Amino acid sequence: MYVPCVFFFCVVFLCRSTDYGTTYEKLNDKVGLKTVLSYLYVSPTNKRKIMLLSDPEIESSILISSDEGATYQKYRLNFYIQSLLFHPKQEDWVLAYSLDQKLYSSMDFGRRWQLMSACFAWPGRRFSCEPIPSPLADAHYITCRIQECSETTRSGPFLRSIDTSSLVVQDEYVFIQVRRSNYYVSYKREPFAQIKLPKYSLPKDMHIISTDENQVFAAVQEWNQNDTYNLYISDIRGVYFTLALENVKSSRGLEGNIIIDLYEVAGIKGVFLANKKIEDQIKTFITYNKGRDWRLVQAPDTDLRGDPVQCQMPFCSLHLHLQISENPYTSGSISSKETAPGLLVATGNIGSELSYADIGMFVSSDGGNSWRQIFEEEYNVWYLDWGGALVAMKHTSMPIRHLWVSFDEGRSWSKYSFTPTPLFVDGSLVDPGIETQIMTIFGHFSLRSEWQLVKVDYKSIFSRRCNKDDYQTWHLHNQGEPCVMGERKIYKKRKPGAQCALGRDYSRTVVSEPCVCADGDFECDYGYERHSNNQCVPAFWFNPSSLSKDCSFGQSYLNSTGYRRIVSNNCVDGLREKYMAKAEKCPGKAPRGLHILTTDGKLPGSYLQYFLLQGDLQRTNIQLDFGDGIAVSYANFSPIEDGIRHVYKSAGIFQVTAYAENSLGSDTAVLFLHVVCPLEHVHLSVPFVAIRNKEVNITAVVWPSQSGTLTYFWWFGNSTKVRSPTPLFASVSLRWFDGNKVEQRYAVLAWFGISCF
Repeated sequence: MYVPCVFFFCVVFLCRSTDYGTTYEKLNDKVGLKTVLSYLYVSPTNKRKIMLLSDPEIESSILISSDEGATYQKYRLNFYIQSLLFHPKQEDWVLAYSLDQKLYSSMDFGRRWQLMSACFAWPGRRFSCEPIPSPLADAHYITCRIQECSETTRSGPFLRSIDTSSLVVQDEYVFIQVRRSNYYVSYKREPFAQIKLPKYSLPKDMHIISTDENQVFAAVQEWNQNDTYNLYISDIRGVYFTLALENVKSSRGLEGNIIIDLYEVAGIKGVFLANKKIEDQIKTFITYNKGRDWRLVQAPDTDLRGDPVQCQMPFCSLHLHLQISENPYTSGSISSKETAPGLLVATGNIGSELSYADIGMFVSSDGGNSWRQIFEEEYNVWYLDWGGALVAMKHTSMPIRHLWVSFDEGRSWSKYSFTPTPLFVDGSLVDPGIETQIMTIFGHFSLRSEWQLVKVDYKSIFSRRCNKDDYQTWHLHNQGEPCVMGERKIYKKRKPGAQCALGRDYSRTVVSEPCVCADGDFECDYGYERHSNNQCVPAFWFNPSSLSKDCSFGQSYLNSTGYRRIVSNNCVDGLREKYMAKAEKCPGKAPRGLHILTTDGKLPGSYLQYFLLQGDLQRTNIQLDFGDGIAVSYANFSPIEDGIRHVYKSAGIFQVTAYAENSLGSDTAVLFLHVVCPLEHVHLSVPFVAIRNKEVNITAVVWPSQSGTLTYFWWFGNSTKVRSPTPLFASVSLRWFDGNKVEQRYAVLAWFGISCF
C-alpha cells in the first residue's frame, strides 16, 4: 500500500513523516543546517519527485529529491525563482519564472536551466511564449518546441499585438485576446479561430470557466453589467457560443481575481449549480443537461428537528454558497468528489434569496434532487474512505476539541474528541481517494504557540471490510427522469449505518446504458433561440444562409437544423436523425461587395488590397488595373492579406479598377489614387461620405516626414472628373504633429494629395 509522506516546516526545521504524522524526522542535516527554505513543490506526475526552494533573501539554490524527500541534492542558481510550473505529462520538464521577470526552462528536473522568453503555460507538448512586455515593443503570441525556442525560431499567427494577460491554456484549448473584445481560440493546437458570440453581445470582459468534456463554459460581462456575468457554452471546437444563463453572480477573491458563482458537480456529468441575480435577489439554480434547462433547488421537506419546512417554489427554495475554498486544507462552502458521485455538501439557507444570515449545512445524496439539513451552523466537511464516511468540524475562530463522523451520508452523526486541549484549527490533511482512514489536523493551542499536529485514525471505527450485503443501489435521475445526459446510470453505495471499509477495489457504477434521444438532449445551435413553444428558430440577427458563404460550387456543407446535440451527451437514435445537421450542396453565387482600399503600414500609398464579400470564390477570376498601363489577373480567388505592392513611376491621378467575374455574374470596384510624389507615400484617412457645408475630418500620414506643399482637389455630385482647387468652397485649417501628421478640416471634400518641394 502506498503511504504518502507528510511535510511540515516546523518553526525553523523541515519535518518529514511516512506514517501519517505519528512520527516525524527533521531534515535539516539532509538539506544543510544553514539552508533557509521558502517553498516546497511536488511533481504532479511523479509524487516521489520534490523540489525545495531556498529563501531568496539568503541565497539562490534549489534542492531536489527523487525519493519522496528521503535524500536531497543541492544546486546553486544564477537567478532567483519567483514561481515554478510543471509540465502536465513530462515529469522532468519545469518552467521557472524569476524575480526579474525572465523565464527559464529545465529538461532534467531543475539540474540545468536555460534562459527563454516569458512563457505562461504548457499547452500539451507545446507551450506558448510571450516576449517580455516593454513600453517600446508590442507583445505577440508565438509557439515553439521547448528544445528549439529561441529568437531565430519565432513565428506566430497574429500580426497585431495581443493582450499580455489574456493567454489561457486549458486542456485541449488555447485562448487569446487580440486588441479589445477580439477573442480567439485554438482547439487541439490547430490554427486560431475568432470566437463567435451572438451578435447582440457586447463583451467588456470574458473569463474561461470550464473546458471539461471537450466544451467551453465562458463567463462574459456585457457592457451594461457590473456585478454579474452571462454564461455561454460552446461547440466542441470552442468557436460558436450560445447563451446558457444570464446574470450569474460574480465577486472578487482575496487577490482581486474574478469569481463566478458556477459550480460543476464532481462525479456526475452535466450537472452544474449557479447563482443568478433576479430583480436584486440572488437565487440558486441547477441544471442536469449542461445549461440547456435550469430550475430552482428544492428545499428540504423537514428541518433538523423533523418539523415540516413551509417552502413553496418559486417563492421559496434552497440557496447555496458556491465558493470553492482557496485554502486546500479547508472544505469550502460546497464540495463533491469523483469518488462519491451524487453526494454533495454545501452551506446555504432556505428562503426567497441567498443570504449570509441564518445559514446552515445541507447534504444531497442523489445529485442535487433532494436535500437534508445536517447542521444549523457552518462546518468544514471532509470525505473519508472513498466517500464512504463524512467528517465534520465546526468552522469557527474559537478553539475546538470535537469532530463529528457520519456513516449514513449525514443522517446521523457521532461526536468524537480529537484533542484533550481545545485547538485553534488551521486545517486538515485528508485524501478522499485513499484506502486508509486517517486525517491529520493542524493548528495552535494559543495564538502565540507553535504548530500542533493531531493524527486522527479511524481504523477502529471501520471494524471490517464491506461485503455484498453491505451495499445498495441508487438511480441517478432528474426529478424522476432516469436519463441524464443521454444515459441511464445505476450506482452502488454502502447502506446507511454499515460501519465497514469500502476498500481500494470498491466499484461505484453498476449500470450505464444509452437512452433514446429526446428533446432535452438537444440545445439550440449558434444563431438560434428557443421560443415559448420550445422550438429553436433563427435569431433576429442571424441569417442561416450565411453558413454557406465560404462554400464553393460543387462542394457540400453542413446545414444546421437549428439544433445541436449537447456535447458529451450519449443518447442514440430517437430524434437524433431529425435534429442532426444535413449535408447540402453549395449554392453558386455571383460576386458581390467587391471593393479596394489602401492598407495601413509605413508605405501605404504603394499597397492595395481587394475584398470580395460574397461569391463562388473558387470559380471567380479577379482582374486588377492600376491605371498606369499595368494590370494583373488572379484565378481561384483568395484575399491578399499583405496587399499588392505597386509603385507608380510618374505623378498623376490614376483610376484603379478591380473586376470580379464567374459564371453567375460580375462586380466592379473603382478607386482614384492621386500620386504627386511617385516614390513618396501618403496614408489617407477620410470618410466615405461628406455633406456640403458640413465639417469633416481628414488625417494624412506622410512618409518620409519632410514637409511639402499641400494641394487640394475636389469634385461634386457623381462626376468622375477632378476639379481644380477653388478656395471659395473650401475652409481649411492645417496642423502638423511631430513633422509627419497633418489634420485638415474641409467644407467640401473630394480628394487631396501632397506635393514635393
